[in-house]
Amino acid sequence: MNDASVCDRTRSGVSQCSERTWSLNNIDLAGLSWSCPGCASKTPPTLLLHGWLDNSLTFEKLGPTLAELSDVHAIDMAGHGKSGHRPAGQSYLLMDYVADLAEVIDRYFSEQGTAPVDLVGHSLGGIVCGLYAAAFPENVRRLVMIDSIGAISRPVSETVPQLRRSIKKRLNGSGKSVVYPDLATAARAREGGVSPLSHEAALTLVPRNMEPVDGGYVWRTDPRLRHPSPLMMCEEQVLATLEAIETPTLFVRAEKGLLSYRKGLEDRASRISHLDTVDVPGGHHCHLDGETHAVEEAVGAFLSDE
Repeated sequence: MNDASVCDRTRSGVSQCSERTWSLNNIDLAGLSWSCPGCASKTPPTLLLHGWLDNSLTFEKLGPTLAELSDVHAIDMAGHGKSGHRPAGQSYLLMDYVADLAEVIDRYFSEQGTAPVDLVGHSLGGIVCGLYAAAFPENVRRLVMIDSIGAISRPVSETVPQLRRSIKKRLNGSGKSVVYPDLATAARAREGGVSPLSHEAALTLVPRNMEPVDGGYVWRTDPRLRHPSPLMMCEEQVLATLEAIETPTLFVRAEKGLLSYRKGLEDRASRISHLDTVDVPGGHHCHLDGETHAVEEAVGAFLSDE
């Protein structure tokens, strides 16, 4: 894990973070770290995973808060932020994100075969953290999922249509990149969509996902991230993964988040044996956008509880 430089963007009044790189067997993952100099060495580190098409700066507010408890590391998942992209011909499969997280923990945070860490994930990051905690409960002390509780599922009857959509998109490719004249224009493009953001929040996230070219900026994120997955879990499989989570878990449910209208969440929540749920104001990016103190307080209190 290499310490490169102080982050380009920090909020006034909070401690600065450092750029990091975690080199794995087949890819280099980038990210940000906040250190906790006064914390005891026995305090487990906290790893943060962002949502789909976001990056580690989604934790710009939460990271410094949690760094009062332990060292904090926010990871750009493969294809996002400043991390590497999958090789040509390879897709961005959900389970490969879980394997990346497993390799990061095993290589950089394990001691004599054990690696107790705290995991905090938003959206896709929450799904990945939950799957890792299910598969490796001995390595996770506490788990937090922000507006996230289990993978997106599809009925078994959609297996073949889903495969067809995925392969057709892979054959057709991603199309030509849009060039934005400046970062503010790119941020305005990011404000809409399935999970809307304020202009301020978009300006926080967008720069880390962009790279300069002649005439402006293009998305640095891998366009293949938008390709449909060739295979998705059915609800029975999702429930089985949730039942396997032994770790004390906190589900942060946003009042206006993507899950606020979803049916069946009670069934999912009931499958996790040690689950606390907290309702917080805000939308899908409740930890970044708008009034975030409720999220910071809830997550901090949960992780500090022995």
